[in-house]
Amino acid sequence: MTSTFCRVALIGKYQSAGSSPASKNRQALGEIAALLQSQGCEVMVEQQTADNTPVSGYPVLDLDAIGRDCDLGLVVGGDGTMLGIGRKLASSGVPLIGINHGRLGFMTDIPFGSFESVLPPMLRGEYDEERRQLMRARVMRQGVCVFDTLAMNDVVVHRGNSPGMVELRVEVNGHFVANQRADGLIVATPTGSTAYSLSAGGPILHPSLAGWVMVPIAPHTLSNRPVVLSSESEVAIEIASEREATANFDMQSLSALHHGDRVIVSRSEHSVRFLHPRGWSYFDTLRQKLRWNEGVAGQ
Repeated sequence: MTSTFCRVALIGKYQSAGSSPASKNRQALGEIAALLQSQGCEVMVEQQTADNTPVSGYPVLDLDAIGRDCDLGLVVGGDGTMLGIGRKLASSGVPLIGINHGRLGFMTDIPFGSFESVLPPMLRGEYDEERRQLMRARVMRQGVCVFDTLAMNDVVVHRGNSPGMVELRVEVNGHFVANQRADGLIVATPTGSTAYSLSAGGPILHPSLAGWVMVPIAPHTLSNRPVVLSSESEVAIEIASEREATANFDMQSLSALHHGDRVIVSRSEHSVRFLHPRGWSYFDTLRQKLRWNEGVAGQ
């Protein structure tokens, strides 16, 4: 068989060695690697995958080398795995295919039990491609940037372990929006609109939209509602009270924000390339993952 992708990096979710999940992951990765080889692909294994879920017999590459040398990243795990890998490989332009070996799987949308039938056509070039935008987030303290990172899902400023609300001064494109007293504030991409933002009452944004949603978490003023913004906007969230707060950027955390600190969220120049089976629909994913059809007669 001839594959469109010559060198494919196999990336799995990381479990501690010796655990039962690690054993299952090793078996799953081995089965997928064998299929890739049968389709004419040269298989590489990502460094941390090899360290934590040993799959023997394949060259091992770190993420920098994957970004330089591989044509495709095949991510086996859940959305958390895909978030981390997507951020790190976005600048390289390497496309990603997700095989769900986790829980929900909004981004890892190929069920593990279907990979043997779904992957071969995709490897031959029969796929649909989409790009997911990233946010750049910086933490400014007394005019100095103390933290600079990317986020695919969301940027969340919240009260952390504090028993009371945090007060946040919010600006969009330099214009004052509100002083908000709440448990926190979420700025989410369309990808992140089905994560924490959704549970906080935010809308679902289709991933083709060039927009973000700004969602308050348990606001003191009930008229504070989610706001949809252009992804060209720059959002500034300033800690306006003496109470310390915490910031999360996808799974990355900054545990102590101080009075006067500003979290600046802007659009990144990078995006993540996702490949889906031909005919893939975002609405199919929503219907399956959110169980919209349950209890509906005739479904």
